[in-house]
Amino acid sequence: MEERLDWMRINPEAYKGFAAAARNTGTIDRRLKNLVDVRVSQINGCAFCLDMHAREARELGETQQRLDCLAGWRELPSFTDRERAALEWAEALTRIAETHAPDDAYARMRAHFSEREIVDLTVAIAVMNAWNRTQISMRRSPPHD
Repeated sequence: MEERLDWMRINPEAYKGFAAAARNTGTIDRRLKNLVDVRVSQINGCAFCLDMHAREARELGETQQRLDCLAGWRELPSFTDRERAALEWAEALTRIAETHAPDDAYARMRAHFSEREIVDLTVAIAVMNAWNRTQISMRRSPPHD
């Protein structure tokens, strides 16, 4: 697929705004944030973001097996309860038109995250969804091997 527009060059202020919002999620561990970013990107089908965040996750020590099985995180015992709560919340917010951010998923977040962490994770998920939508709509592809 050919890239439609280089939106980041055309509107660098928008790009800087996305990047600033992404940086303002500092209470969330980078490894967990990358897992969430990969899961959101899997749901949305964003190849560019999948490539980037899976690579970053591996650089931060994430195993290839967990990345390979991330879509089935409920079935793999190697995910912690905290990770499960974050992944469930990421899926609920990414599919918000269907889920409406259910109370039971929020309750699991409250059991494992502080109020600030919940806000930061929610913002991180919202920003990742925005990145996905922008990259997909402009047909941005990951670098080719």
